[in-house]
Amino acid sequence: MQASENSHDDFLFIDDSDEDEILAFGSNETWQVLIVDDDPEIHSVTQLALSDLVVLGRRLEYLHAYSGKDACQLIENNDDIVLVLLDVVMETDDAGLNVVKYIRETLQRKDIRIVLRTGQPGYAPEESVIKEYDINDYKTKTELTRRKLVTTVFAAIRSFQQIATVNENRQGLEKIVSGATELSSQHSLPTFSQSVLSQLRTLISDDISAVFCARGQGIIDNIDDLSFYVLAQIGFDDSLLNQKIDTLEDNQANKQVKACFLQQKHQYLDDSLDLYVAKGDYRAVIHVRLSSPLTEIQTQLLNVFLTGVAVGYENVHLFQKLTNAAYRDWLTNLPNRLEFVRLLDSFAQNDCKNTVAALIDINHFSDINDALGQDIGNKLLSAVGQRIQSIGSDCQLARVGADVFGIIGPADCLTPESLIALFHQPFAAGEQHLPINACFGLCTKEHAQSSGVQVLNQINIALNIAKKNRLEHFAYYHSDIEDQMQWRLNMIRQLRNDFGNNCLELWYQPQLSLTTGKVIGAEALLRWRTADGKFVSPAVFIPLAEYSGLIIEIGDWVISQACKQLKILEENFSELSISVNVSIPQFRQDNFVDNIINTMTQHGIKPNKLELEITENILMDEPQIIIDALTKLKAQGISIALDDFGTGFSSLSYLQKLPLNRLKVDRAFVTDINKEGQSVIAETIINLGKKMQLKVIAEGIEEIEQQERLIELGCDEVQGFYYAKPMPADEFINFLHQQS
Repeated sequence: MQASENSHDDFLFIDDSDEDEILAFGSNETWQVLIVDDDPEIHSVTQLALSDLVVLGRRLEYLHAYSGKDACQLIENNDDIVLVLLDVVMETDDAGLNVVKYIRETLQRKDIRIVLRTGQPGYAPEESVIKEYDINDYKTKTELTRRKLVTTVFAAIRSFQQIATVNENRQGLEKIVSGATELSSQHSLPTFSQSVLSQLRTLISDDISAVFCARGQGIIDNIDDLSFYVLAQIGFDDSLLNQKIDTLEDNQANKQVKACFLQQKHQYLDDSLDLYVAKGDYRAVIHVRLSSPLTEIQTQLLNVFLTGVAVGYENVHLFQKLTNAAYRDWLTNLPNRLEFVRLLDSFAQNDCKNTVAALIDINHFSDINDALGQDIGNKLLSAVGQRIQSIGSDCQLARVGADVFGIIGPADCLTPESLIALFHQPFAAGEQHLPINACFGLCTKEHAQSSGVQVLNQINIALNIAKKNRLEHFAYYHSDIEDQMQWRLNMIRQLRNDFGNNCLELWYQPQLSLTTGKVIGAEALLRWRTADGKFVSPAVFIPLAEYSGLIIEIGDWVISQACKQLKILEENFSELSISVNVSIPQFRQDNFVDNIINTMTQHGIKPNKLELEITENILMDEPQIIIDALTKLKAQGISIALDDFGTGFSSLSYLQKLPLNRLKVDRAFVTDINKEGQSVIAETIINLGKKMQLKVIAEGIEEIEQQERLIELGCDEVQGFYYAKPMPADEFINFLHQQS
């Protein structure tokens, strides 16, 4: 420092002891004050002047720097400095101001209080500099009496504490806001509870230990008591999770949690906290072990934070309810279809090869529901769900439809045998004990596609195949199935297009009397000629038409075409009749009988010239519908023939009820009819027909020996390649002319 400045040092801290000093009761904590001056004597007298000062309960601790450069280094290395008493002129005229700039701009320390001192008034900074750099005070050394220095230091430290308090509150609120954002993103109770404890550690201290407790009933799976269970923990051990708080082996903590819950208010102690969380019907207690008591600010911030926690705690419960509504089955409390698709996603994407996904469909459940009532039906479904769960703890079960369950598990556990065994014993539903069985569609991991929706489709395909299998009630999905389905869909699409474009034709196979050898009629047979001129076998496309429902439109068209042909035949061959095959989907139409009658009326056809052929197997599904419809048609004079008799599974009792005119002997019983001992069935059918006063016609005649044997047996009529193959309408007319 220059000599001219030293001449003023004698005036520093002149005695003004008549004024009261600003003192307070001290504590072990201190305020760090940095004295920056290039004159060591200034350091000594400043420290001496402030030696007894206690500010807001703390004494002062001094750090010393003798240049601006040293000051900058000290401030950078000491975060606890609260006040800098700074000389303006040191190694340079603006060294002090450079320190101020370094504190505010480089270190971004906005909280440190700065008091500028100078022995040379001419070096005072501009007012704009004081404002820009947030300088607390500027004094010349000549005016700094001890009293004024004490007052200046006290005001500066009090200003620092106020800023620190504001910053602490701001930082605490920022933590609360940040924590609230994180908590709002948690949608499960365990993750929410754990997140709350993590936020508490941020808000209070890193060395706290805590548990988040709530009553177990309705919160933890398979727990139905009102004891307090640990939902989350920090500072303890994960073995506590979902265990009673008694597992903590801390009787005091146990008592405090229960007291907090019953009194419905927070409990603050020096070494622990019990925080009451409540919103709506949802309540919990957070027990915290402290290493040191909370500050007043921490307590205030904690109260604000807990308000948000309570709201979040209710929200996570409500979200869980929404999730349950969306992803749980209300009746069985199992995952529902949506959740099962998510489980199938994991099944499809994981690396575990030895797993299987399956669907279980209860057979004839609707009959049970209709006969015994929905309440019994619901109890039965619950019982089925419980028994299926017993197949293995590693299996994941869901209810994916009214009477369909889905399951995923190890391949050695989910076998057809183990699934079928589940249904060996009856199921208790109320007072009922119901024996039921089921069908099973399965898909191994090897054949599973890459998404849950695709896998569900695969096992559904397998289930549909199992339902159609009369011998085995299960089916595994394999890649060929999908190829077959794609082929079927393509064929159905082509059939629909070709039918719309009049590509279907009705051909006729003549039927002859064995007595006279003359043509008595013809069977109308459907033919499908594709655009390339090739024919698709009726054995292929008729089942496709029935499967797609197109058979109804095609069936109506066939009857109309047959009536047109009968009208043409009236001119020269009025004695001939035409036989038309009818399928079960046609019978299921409410207006089936009326449609046939109306078609004949429109074309002016005599009813006895049209014959309807039914196969024996269609009687198996809904025999009474068939019988009722045929009875009405027979009353109109239409002839009824039973085709393929003896190849189906119908009861002979239905044969008596059917209003028949004719029995047809299937080609299977005609092929070897001329061989020794091979005509028994044909003979039986012919004799049965005679006893029932029915005409009997045999089909599939290809050799003269077959005809001769049928004549011996007394058969009435025949058709087959030996006489004529099926032919288009114009060829059939020519054939008739040639025969006549």
